[in-house]
Amino acid sequence: MAVQEIWLVRHGESLANVAAARAEAAGEDVIDVEYRDADVPLSPLGESQSRSLGQELADRGIDDVPVALWVSPYLRAQQTIEIALGAGGLAEPDRRVDERLRDRELGVLDLLTLRGVRNRYPDEERRRQWLGKYYHRPAGGESWADVMLRLRSALVDVERIEGTERLVVAAHDAVVMLVVAVCLDLDEPALMEFARTHAVANASLTRLRRERAGAPWVLEEFSSVGHLDDDEVTAHTGRKDDEHVR
Repeated sequence: MAVQEIWLVRHGESLANVAAARAEAAGEDVIDVEYRDADVPLSPLGESQSRSLGQELADRGIDDVPVALWVSPYLRAQQTIEIALGAGGLAEPDRRVDERLRDRELGVLDLLTLRGVRNRYPDEERRRQWLGKYYHRPAGGESWADVMLRLRSALVDVERIEGTERLVVAAHDAVVMLVVAVCLDLDEPALMEFARTHAVANASLTRLRRERAGAPWVLEEFSSVGHLDDDEVTAHTGRKDDEHVR
């Protein structure tokens, strides 16, 4: 039995998402967050989104087939899946916490708004505009290509999972977007065009499927939020340099 489906869950809204939106709206340089990135918890809305997600997972029969669970080590992703499983009355599958599923690292640009990057690191801003999101690696951070490299390594392990048909991954917007890119074999132009017209919403569900091991993956659903009420839907980018960059 081989994995035939990958269900990708983005974490619910986090306190850092809220702080980033507030700082951008106020025209501030720095995002006021008291936690390191790995320790940022969900906001109250993020907890509500996670409960709604859990009911959706239960309604879809997530455990109708053997399931494995991979989770980012970051707190917001772990909280999301724990709340979702509890709200849906679902038994927790075998869980693997994998550091390769962590959010993209921004290095010196972490906790800066777009305005803050322009004001404090103008040379880095020029490099970013020249190289584009796919290849730009901020000092001490990662490019999208870097994140894809570690995700390719993680996805090799999918073929080693035994006795499981469905893999659930709870992680971050960049991870969701780039797992899709790896599975669909998107190059830079194709990925940039896809990202231009698609965003990964908080507590959303994305699904990939294949007929058998070794067969090509097909994207069946991207960033579905039909389980959320209108006032629960949020599409925070999560990473401060992902907007307005080619």
